[in-house]
Amino acid sequence: MCGRYALGVRLAYIRQHLQDQGMQVDEVPDDDEVRETYNFAPGSFGVVYRADITEKGSDNPQQDTDSAQQTKKSKKGNSVSLKDRVDSMDIKYKLQSMKWGLIPFWTKRQPDYGSMMRTINCRDDSLIEDSGMWTTMKRRKRCIVICQGFYEWLKKGPGGKEKVPHFVRRKDGELMCFAGSDEKLYTYTVITTSSNCYLKFLHDRMPVILDPGSEAVKTWLDPSRKTWSRDLQSILKPYEGELECYPVPKEVGRVGNNSPNFIVPVDSKENKSNIANFFANAKTKENPGSSPKKETMPPKMKMVKDEDRRPTKDSEWSEDNAPKPIPAVKRGHSPEISGATEDSKKQKVNSDFTGPSPQKKKLRSATHNTPIKKSTGTKAADGSQRITSFFKK
Repeated sequence: MCGRYALGVRLAYIRQHLQDQGMQVDEVPDDDEVRETYNFAPGSFGVVYRADITEKGSDNPQQDTDSAQQTKKSKKGNSVSLKDRVDSMDIKYKLQSMKWGLIPFWTKRQPDYGSMMRTINCRDDSLIEDSGMWTTMKRRKRCIVICQGFYEWLKKGPGGKEKVPHFVRRKDGELMCFAGSDEKLYTYTVITTSSNCYLKFLHDRMPVILDPGSEAVKTWLDPSRKTWSRDLQSILKPYEGELECYPVPKEVGRVGNNSPNFIVPVDSKENKSNIANFFANAKTKENPGSSPKKETMPPKMKMVKDEDRRPTKDSEWSEDNAPKPIPAVKRGHSPEISGATEDSKKQKVNSDFTGPSPQKKKLRSATHNTPIKKSTGTKAADGSQRITSFFKK
């Protein structure tokens, strides 16, 4: 089963990777034709690698090669074999943008999302019989689906209500190549097979993974193979190479979310550094001749001499185990304080840091700008008296 995968690299990186593996790449689509995301969902436009056949001397590609499957009469009336027919054509290997979710060519109307979801995967055992909707695709419309890895959800808890997403990728970190089939409507499906021993705990199905540049890839894409054979069927088997699988953030389960964290282990302590290294390596491979940019240096800091530093002490429970500073001691006292009495020391310190005591000022009323007269408890000239004096009676 493959219901979601990751493709967070640019087309230039994919092209360079395939060429490094000895795979010919003649054409590449524009960057805006392919969705670059770490959460690739059905219905999105992904990258497939396929063989495109054109007549020699013609610029018109034959997307539907039904005529190549039939024999062609020569001028003498002799039949020309299919191999000779293919040899008379130009074969170009291209990266092409296609929509995930195969739509058969005989479909009369655009299928809804639910119908398309039923064709995002194709079981390998459904290709054994030479019948059904997959017959046309398996004979002459085979392709390779490019990705970094795929997601699978592990069911846990009572009734399997809790689903923990896991990411599966090659252990060497290289791109994955899924066996797939495409249609002339530029849609594709991913072919699945039984899981290998390593992924049995996760799911009973997995995509058919092919090694780039291998004989299996060449056989799968060979345009001269127009009849389904045992050689083609034998390619569809569990992956025998090394894989790694680990839990990733649950946010990947929501379509539309996108983050490089989705392909990094959720319990990794080096999450940020892994992401930084990932993009740095991808950029280096994308532009192998470019020199790395110089890191921006931080602003110069004022150097502090050792004798000016405040002493510190270690504390087991301090934040991040950072040393705590010892309480500061006021400095600048004159030497004569050492021989004075305690009271004189206080008086001297106060005078040093606060200066002479200010002169007493007259208190003023909060609502009037006139000094407040002190109460004597006696009646005023008009015969009134303060309320405090009244309660004293």
